[in-house]
Amino acid sequence: MLNTSETFISHLIELRERLLRIVMGLVLVFLCLFPFANKIYTLLAHPLLTKLPAGGHMIATAVTTPFFVPMKVAMLAAFVISLPHTLYQVWAFVAPGLYTHERRFMAPLIVASTLLFIVGMAFAYFLVFPVVFGFITSTAPEGVAVMTDIGSYLDFVITLFMAFGMAFEVPVVVVLLVRFGMVNIKTLKEIRSYVVVGAFVLGAIFTPPDIISQIMLAVPLWLLYEVGILAAGLVNAKKAQTIGGG
Repeated sequence: MLNTSETFISHLIELRERLLRIVMGLVLVFLCLFPFANKIYTLLAHPLLTKLPAGGHMIATAVTTPFFVPMKVAMLAAFVISLPHTLYQVWAFVAPGLYTHERRFMAPLIVASTLLFIVGMAFAYFLVFPVVFGFITSTAPEGVAVMTDIGSYLDFVITLFMAFGMAFEVPVVVVLLVRFGMVNIKTLKEIRSYVVVGAFVLGAIFTPPDIISQIMLAVPLWLLYEVGILAAGLVNAKKAQTIGGG
């Protein structure tokens, strides 16, 4: 019993150290980005600023907004930049308790999920935002000046970042479902039509009401689902080969 208690306490101590390292990494990156917070926000707002009519600009409706919103953007950027370090700390804590074959499976999956999330955010920024903001500004009634509050803009883009970042995680989810026996590849292929419909429903929920931006979320969701099926097939084949070789 004593050994069990000591092991549990040692795990808690290591968990605390890993969490502290995660927080320290995030804070360190944030402090480096702090002097450039306003420039980072300007970069984030660029897709909208380029679509505003001549003389158009963004506004701040609260007293503290001009200070806190750029700080939030800098914190968001620090989170993304420090994400590899964060995931490494999580992996270093979990890995000792995994079997060798589980480590070989989970390590590339963690890397892939991180890259896919960042790619999803980049897809939203470089491809979706120009379309969305172009649609929004072009539909404003005549005589209405489009002047978006910087806080509202931040909330909007974070929502889209999360939507596209999570959408690009579909292959990882599919692989995990197949790997742990929750569903088989045959079933995934059979429900393909429902997935396509669901993708367009999600596109309608998380994007503005123009068909182009909805398609720009729905089509990648569907294609990534297909990629997930292919990846799951490869994982299954490798697993079967390993068992057969063993």
